[in-house]
Amino acid sequence: MPGATAKLETPFRRATDGAKAVLKQIAFFSLFINLLMLTSSIYMLQVYDRVLASHSQSTLLYLTLFAAGCLATLAALEVVRTRMLVRMGARFDAHLSGQVFARTLSAGRNGQALRDVDTLRGFLASAQILHLLDAPWIPVYLGLVYVLHPMLGHVALLGAVVLFALGLWNERATRAPLAEAGEELAASTRFAEISARNAEAVRAMGMLPGLTAIWRRRHELGLGLQGRASDRAGDISAIAKAMRFLLQIAILGVGAWLVIEEQTTAGVMIAASIVMGRGLAPVEAGIGGWRGFVQARQAHARLLKEFGGSAEPAPAMPLPAPAGRVTFENVAGAPPEHRKPTIQDLNFTLEAGTCLGITGPSAAGKSTLARLAVGVWRPLSGIVRLDGANVADWAREHVGPHIGYLPQDIELFPGTVAENIARFGEADPHKVVEAAQLAGAHQVILELPRGYDTHIGPGGINLSGGQRQRIGLARAFYGRPALIVLDEPTSNLDAEGESAVRQAMDVLRAAGRTVIVIAHRPAVLGGTDLLMVVQRGQVTSLGATAEVMPQITRRVVARPVPDTAGAGHA
Repeated sequence: MPGATAKLETPFRRATDGAKAVLKQIAFFSLFINLLMLTSSIYMLQVYDRVLASHSQSTLLYLTLFAAGCLATLAALEVVRTRMLVRMGARFDAHLSGQVFARTLSAGRNGQALRDVDTLRGFLASAQILHLLDAPWIPVYLGLVYVLHPMLGHVALLGAVVLFALGLWNERATRAPLAEAGEELAASTRFAEISARNAEAVRAMGMLPGLTAIWRRRHELGLGLQGRASDRAGDISAIAKAMRFLLQIAILGVGAWLVIEEQTTAGVMIAASIVMGRGLAPVEAGIGGWRGFVQARQAHARLLKEFGGSAEPAPAMPLPAPAGRVTFENVAGAPPEHRKPTIQDLNFTLEAGTCLGITGPSAAGKSTLARLAVGVWRPLSGIVRLDGANVADWAREHVGPHIGYLPQDIELFPGTVAENIARFGEADPHKVVEAAQLAGAHQVILELPRGYDTHIGPGGINLSGGQRQRIGLARAFYGRPALIVLDEPTSNLDAEGESAVRQAMDVLRAAGRTVIVIAHRPAVLGGTDLLMVVQRGQVTSLGATAEVMPQITRRVVARPVPDTAGAGHA
């Protein structure tokens, strides 16, 4: 069947196929470049064997002009080939980096894939790729030396075999340590990124020495492995360079002997030396630059594993703006790459305009439910629907503007307050202010140095926890989306902020918006229509808030109070 053998069309394959097409064009230019590189050897041959023998100045003049023209053409083709390489690398990056960035963010991965794209782009635009394209011409150069004289060809062939053997030795000696070094250095970078996101806790609790020791151990292990591979590669490269010089001496020595024996001419001797040197240059260059090739190969393998097997989804047909009806159908969920459910057996429906409160002990699965509701996590089983459509399959650029989400860990991005509230889209000043007022953040923002134009540092470092939470709430309320999910929206707010959230819930419910709020404080939960209690991944109660709230209160009151009197007298 034709479809069975068709290649999976992915952004990664499209980018690599585009690079391969350009490399074929560059290889075509390499054909003429390698032919023109014979100019100096042919010129030498003609000067030694024809010009010096005939003492013809006109022959020398025409030969020189012809050689100059060939070298000028060679320079022009080299310029074209180099520029094609640079543009190929830029086009490869343009086709892939955006996709990798989007998938990195959507999957919550670190930036290793983006660094791999940079590594591949740098390799594709480097001189190392030119050496690989010149390598197929080695047999042609060796054949030409054989044409000049078979014995000189034997010397050149022996040299090629030795250099190829050194190249294989270099690959075997450096492959394992370079691979291990790459893994260790990538792990140390990921550890540094995680530590940087928790810099305040690190400084506050004096964790820096311990974390530094862990990072340094992995970093130094990676550097040690990399150094061992570099030492081996350097040793082999030095041997290869010495072998190149020895081959030059050998071919000149054999050539001189052949000239003395009157079996060839001095021009042939010099031309053979130049041709052999040019023919074996890619091998020596490949040995010297092997580390870059290995790093590019590893980057390619990681990108292929991460992004090469998943096809780019076909553009989804835009659906009508949702009204906010949410349905959980036999849903079980867990964090990505985990198979054990943290919450399961979810079956309920929220009509548009309903406000649902969710409470329960820590690690009961409440935040998992919130992520399932907004579609950032896919269920292990079952379907979460928004107005009848699977929210996980709904194109995020289409459904995102209709969803407001405030996670427990609030992340703000470098940019202005207004840009963060408007989700870095085209900001509507009226909607920005309206969202801030709804979140009770308007006055707080006006008190900032530049109001809505205040620049937020990485992670909102120049804001207090309450300010970050209010701006995060305003971002969730921006445009009054159909579905709003708030995970612990008052954890950093005072009584005034808590009252603002309660009022916002009333306004949104009156406007027909569906609100899901996860909280522990009765002041917030009391403003909901329905109340759900989650314990150990199961829904233990779901009903009208007025009916469920007293049950929760009775459970809290019924808990035995520890006897601390005796402890106080002890």
